[in-house]
Amino acid sequence: MSDCLFCKIVNGEIPSKKLYEDDQCLAFYDIDPQAPVHFLVIPKEHLASVSSVNEKNDAVVGHIFSVIAKLTNKLQLGSYRVVSNIGGQAGQSVFHLHFHVLAGRDMTWPPG
Repeated sequence: MSDCLFCKIVNGEIPSKKLYEDDQCLAFYDIDPQAPVHFLVIPKEHLASVSSVNEKNDAVVGHIFSVIAKLTNKLQLGSYRVVSNIGGQAGQSVFHLHFHVLAGRDMTWPPG
């Protein structure tokens, strides 16, 4: 999508502090971190949210979680939270599927 912030990051039109990249996904540090460690992992293909995942594209989600495991092990994060907001009321502000990985502080519950 031409007006999607994360598509522009994937295409190199907007710079990011990359943590990982392969042919299916990109991981980069959040520009407004909510924890000492806060990065995002996104598919390179534009999907609006978890609600857009189906049988034709669900393999990318498994791949993303494999990448999250690889990165959290590399960064030696023993405890972390993975979050995906779906819809404006849930806090989604960029409508491109993404997973926040947060660590380095106590994560309270409920997160609210």
